[in-house]
Amino acid sequence: MCGITGWVSFRPDAHDGHNGRDAHDTRDRARTIEAMTAALTPRGPDAGGVWLDGQAAIGHRRLAVIDLAGGVQPMPDRPDAPTAVLSYSGEVYNHHQLRTELRQLGHTFHTRSDTEVVLRAYAQWGESVAEHLDGMFAFAVWDARHQRLLLVRDRLGVKPLFWAAVDGGLAFASEPKALFSHPEIHPRVDADGLREAYSLLFNTGPTVWSGVREVEPGSLLVLDRGGIRERRYWQLEAGTHGDDRDTAVDRVHHLVSQAARAQLEADVPLCSLLSGGIDSTVLTALLADELRLREGSDARIRSYAVDYSDQAEQFTGDVLRTGHDTPYAIEAGAHIGTDHSTVVLDPRALLDPEHRRAVVVARDSPIGVGDMDTSLYLLFGEIRRHSTVALSGEAADEVFGGYPWFHNPKALAATTFPWLLVTGDEAAMPLNPDLGLRIGEFRDDTYRSALAAVPHADGESPEEHRQREMQHLSLTRWLRQLLHRKDRLSMAQGLEVRVPYCDHRLVEYAFATPWALKSFDGREKSLLRAAGAGLAPESVLWRPKNHYPATHHPDYNRGLQNMARDALDAYGGRVRDLADETQIKPCLDTPPEQLQWGHRLRLERVVDLALWLEHHQPELAL
Repeated sequence: MCGITGWVSFRPDAHDGHNGRDAHDTRDRARTIEAMTAALTPRGPDAGGVWLDGQAAIGHRRLAVIDLAGGVQPMPDRPDAPTAVLSYSGEVYNHHQLRTELRQLGHTFHTRSDTEVVLRAYAQWGESVAEHLDGMFAFAVWDARHQRLLLVRDRLGVKPLFWAAVDGGLAFASEPKALFSHPEIHPRVDADGLREAYSLLFNTGPTVWSGVREVEPGSLLVLDRGGIRERRYWQLEAGTHGDDRDTAVDRVHHLVSQAARAQLEADVPLCSLLSGGIDSTVLTALLADELRLREGSDARIRSYAVDYSDQAEQFTGDVLRTGHDTPYAIEAGAHIGTDHSTVVLDPRALLDPEHRRAVVVARDSPIGVGDMDTSLYLLFGEIRRHSTVALSGEAADEVFGGYPWFHNPKALAATTFPWLLVTGDEAAMPLNPDLGLRIGEFRDDTYRSALAAVPHADGESPEEHRQREMQHLSLTRWLRQLLHRKDRLSMAQGLEVRVPYCDHRLVEYAFATPWALKSFDGREKSLLRAAGAGLAPESVLWRPKNHYPATHHPDYNRGLQNMARDALDAYGGRVRDLADETQIKPCLDTPPEQLQWGHRLRLERVVDLALWLEHHQPELAL
């Protein structure tokens, strides 16, 4: 896991090695790529490097996970006069199979790293390389021979990749903050950016930053002297499905097991995130079984959960949470036989301004989920003391239909994005209506476009048609912000988090599976529950869906209210210019113990808005 950055420019005066660009300009280019690369140091605390030629400047920060001695980047295809240079982030889980295949095709390898496999695979297959890779990845290849830059992002968008135009070409980076170290790219936000951030629709492509875009999941971008070309190499298809229930359960068990086995490889300490829900418990059980097969019956995988002091006494249910996780996580760890730890956080520590600031800086965005972000950041920091890689149950709800909106008649009948009706997020919109953003119209237009992109099978029933829409929206939008959150907060702590439920073969199979099979026992995630029989305690298999825990302590609410009051006056009054105080003031006046989840989220976002403005000091072009 790493951070990548760089830029390519074909401007007419660009140095080609013969036209005499002076040494001063070369030093400027070197300083720029070094600054861009340094901005990503938390993503790669182990090593860093840069590479330059006449048109390209490439940077890399490394978190060493596989082949610690090899895999140094940027990686050229040969030490002298390279024809291709790679800067790569992520993990390719089929690199052993690809190495064998490429050797048979005549390629020679000098390291054990998956990085070199990607580089040789590019030499063999060119821009079609992505279709041969299984994993989570974002990478850039500068092809000096063909004067071409290739940017590639994995199918589900687990690893981030951003780009922006520069004179004669483009710059790219794992995070926008690195782009802002380039002299031609500035942190600028316009009305379109605020709509993207605060609409909570999670579009892919546009960002809050004017001129900064994402390479879309399952897509690649090519820059050459003819311009920029983008192509999607993977997308969800309706597909066909003829399996009966038993066959489908067996297939799901096989696909989840296969993903778990493939993602267990690392040359550094590895652990699992075990919340006590069905997703993480089934995954952890499979990982533990595989580890015992590899290392012996006494092998135990580390597992981690998060909790808050006094949570057992203070817990009150809300729209997203029905119970206290910790007892289930402990039971699951004992059932599986893990070396389990619960990281207990003081709710008041979540108010620490330095922690809040670190989270906002990591996200490069004013939109988050407050204490849940801060606690996840602190959890990852604690895990990083012992492990470099963690495996997570993220995406199982999207894959197997676990969210309330798959089962809520109101959400199924709604003509908008379903999470807006279920999570309480719709109320968490602190923007001033005088800005004239017309977010309602933007939502309506975006929803129509999103539905138009959903593939459907011939002859499907109205129920099947609607459920396919729900799953497509969840996999291509809602999951996007969860993956962003997990990537940014883990990498800010130098921790790699893998997500086996994002294996594209599992996602493809589940998306093509009829809804009647996905809900055959009348509950959410029927196929995963059946596939996990025996792997998890019955109490875990049958407990209701529970979202990531939030603190319920009144002291946290009280402290948050105070922080929000201060935030309204922060940054020269700009927060007041952007925020809608008519929505915020009632939340400030509510007794702390009565503050509802959606209203609390308004205050969280006011605080984050102030921190974001203070850190980035963006130009606001509204």
